[in-house]
Amino acid sequence: MIEHSQIAVSAPSNAPQQWHDIDWYRVQRNVRAMQIRIAKACREGNWRRVKALQRMLTRSRSARYLAVRRVTENQGKRTAGVDRVLWDTPDAKWKAADGLKRHGYKPRPLRRVFIPKSNGKERPLGIPTMTDRAMQALYLLALAPIAETTGDPNSYGFRIERSTADAMGQLFVCLSKRLSAKWVLEADIKGCFDHINHDWLIHHVPTDKMVLRKWLKAGVIHKGQLQATDAGTPQGGIISPTLANMVLDGLETQLKQHLGVTRAKKLKINVVRYADDFVITGESKEVLDSEVKPWVEQFLAVRGLQLSPEKTHVVHIDEGFDFLGWNFRKYGGKLLIKPSKKNVKAFYRKAKEVISTNKAVTQEDLIRLLNPMLRGWASYHQPVVAKKAYSRMDFQIFQALWRWAKRRHPNKSLDWIRKKYFQLIEGRNWVFCTTLLTETGDKEEIRLYTLEATPIERHRKISGEYNPFDPSMEEMGEKLRMSRMLGKLKYRKQVSNLFQSQKGLCLLCKNPITSETGWHDHHIIYRSQGGGDSLSNRVLLHPICHQQLHARGLTVNKPAPDFGG
Repeated sequence: MIEHSQIAVSAPSNAPQQWHDIDWYRVQRNVRAMQIRIAKACREGNWRRVKALQRMLTRSRSARYLAVRRVTENQGKRTAGVDRVLWDTPDAKWKAADGLKRHGYKPRPLRRVFIPKSNGKERPLGIPTMTDRAMQALYLLALAPIAETTGDPNSYGFRIERSTADAMGQLFVCLSKRLSAKWVLEADIKGCFDHINHDWLIHHVPTDKMVLRKWLKAGVIHKGQLQATDAGTPQGGIISPTLANMVLDGLETQLKQHLGVTRAKKLKINVVRYADDFVITGESKEVLDSEVKPWVEQFLAVRGLQLSPEKTHVVHIDEGFDFLGWNFRKYGGKLLIKPSKKNVKAFYRKAKEVISTNKAVTQEDLIRLLNPMLRGWASYHQPVVAKKAYSRMDFQIFQALWRWAKRRHPNKSLDWIRKKYFQLIEGRNWVFCTTLLTETGDKEEIRLYTLEATPIERHRKISGEYNPFDPSMEEMGEKLRMSRMLGKLKYRKQVSNLFQSQKGLCLLCKNPITSETGWHDHHIIYRSQGGGDSLSNRVLLHPICHQQLHARGLTVNKPAPDFGG
């Protein structure tokens, strides 16, 4: 194991003078302590205290630093709003954090862009300015503890440490037994993000009403024209998924109260929701059609929403239904969860497009383009019955690659093409593979990832009661975070070893490394100064901590045995 690192850091100042002076350990600790207090007041129903603590948090320097850090490190950091401003320097970030104030704040309209959907239609996105994103991130820090505390137990979308696999696991629990519910209401909300009632949001979401109203009414600029926003929360805003979740929270708990908890249990009513997609199980078609569906429609109508008639159905479990890219169906009384046909077709189209649009690239480059896609798709379906789908997809991709190879060499024999692009490896014929010479003169084999080699692993579902802001559940949360991050790093063994040896913490700020924060693989002795690539010369740091280390001339020492590498 790697011993605890020693870090040479100058004596911390209570008041940082620039962006790289910020003590991120203290910042995270301050914000988390306040969030835990907000969640506690929320559980106790002390809403005056909640409001006071939220005000304190949104006005604190620590929260402002964290809000700016979030919007300058996420995927949208290079996407500007209508003002075309980006915060891409430490000085810009420092000034931005100082300027995040409620007094005099006026959000700018959103920049409208469209992204393609799998059905050929387009999804509208609203891109806020950096200032508006940071303000949303700031107020989200104060809203998240309430959203997690009051959220439905079986709501899994856009929540901390919850995933689609957890929603799938819960449905398996609800449907897999012999005496489980036989009927399922498969529901779809029509344009959920676009139609949420603003008045309902302002009256029911426990956040600063004035700031929330300003965000909702900011408007959208499309093709140079300002359009009013009278309903909905813009897809693209940092706070939008949490607002949408809070609009739909109560679907599970209130439905069971409406039916009566004992009766709901007898009727086998279970609600599983992922963002705006949800299914409700029931013992009979009549109950779902005549009692549950009308109640759901009324619940949604109050919030300005309605079910999509074309996509909402009541189906028998023997017929099966699709949810989150999987097909759930009983065969002879046994529930099998498989990748849905629609998901398989969409993935193949995407992979085929990469192959057909990269006709002239080298084999190595094509493999490097395809492998992350293949691993991602394989990982998503790893907890379900996917071996047959993997095998079929491997064959379809092989056919596409064979066409790609033949097109490049129209005057060569098929045997010559096969020998150039495909090899026999570990008893497997036709492996799409190439061999390169490294700088040291060694041979490096680069091969296409084989889906069929992915082992099927049962997913351990998160408890529906888990609350990341409840100190009594902190140990559960740590185990979850570590196991899920290690799952994501399974194809990167060296990074996984470093992550485990550091107990999942950044060695500079001692805060957790997560998918959201990302990481930088830092060489203690730089390669330009003769440092090697062995694990004893490398540590994982947050990207911002890595910048801080260079800006302030800090060093990280890690006395540890050499792992080799």
